Amino acid sequence: MSKVICPDNVLEEIEVGQLLTKVMELKKAGLRLSQACAAVSKGNLELSYSFVNDETYEFITLRLVTDDKTEVPSITEVVPAAVFYENEMKELFGANIKMIETDYQNKLYRIEQETPLGLKDKEAK
Repeated sequence: MSKVICPDNVLEEIEVGQLLTKVMELKKAGLRLSQACAAVSKGNLELSYSFVNDETYEFITLRLVTDDKTEVPSITEVVPAAVFYENEMKELFGANIKMIETDYQNKLYRIEQETPLGLKDKEAK
């Protein structure tokens, strides 16, 4: 039976320009993408990419705090498994993710409202 190790989880807030370098470092260290998600908080988009070490159960989450205008590079060239996460972030939250390896062009989901979970234009209301 394997020994369960429960280290502290790490949350590292990074700038958009650091994303690809940090992802490559984590991949080279043997961590794999566990999940990626988006959320709206305090008028910003939070994009979180969580990586796990399967031997130590260490979780490291990279978090970008951005808006829906700032271009975010896709990590799919480095981590192909991110394709559905990034398409979801783009389609549901309006994240401006560029160069997704397989970009579904906002057709991943059958939804009527554009970016239903994203930032709302307060002046349009």
